[in-house]
Amino acid sequence: QVQLVESGGGLVQAGGSLRLSCAASGRTFLFNTMGWFRQAPGKEREFVAACSWRGTTREYADSVKGRFTISRDNAKNTVYLQMSSLKPEDTAVYYCTLDRSGGPGRNADEYDYWGQGTQVTVSS
Repeated sequence: QVQLVESGGGLVQAGGSLRLSCAASGRTFLFNTMGWFRQAPGKEREFVAACSWRGTTREYADSVKGRFTISRDNAKNTVYLQMSSLKPEDTAVYYCTLDRSGGPGRNADEYDYWGQGTQVTVSS
């Protein structure tokens, strides 16, 4: 089994920055893909970003491209999401996810493990 634990969420003003972290433990699988999704109240869970094992392929939702950066440290089994120029519409619970194999996908069904989520609130 894989455990994913997110941290770094909180309350920030519009235009501010936050960095989310997600530490994986257990059987994390070599060459996995790790990513982030988010879910706002009353909305479906949506793709945010994903990163391949070596970091050579990174995918972003159009809504965050240019503002968010995903990165990972495989020695620490950790993936990060640096969020800048935050907007009120970025307010959501952010979930870390892991795909045992395959490239960075945008479909939640492709991912095998999920964290509990961390709340990000952006005030206007």
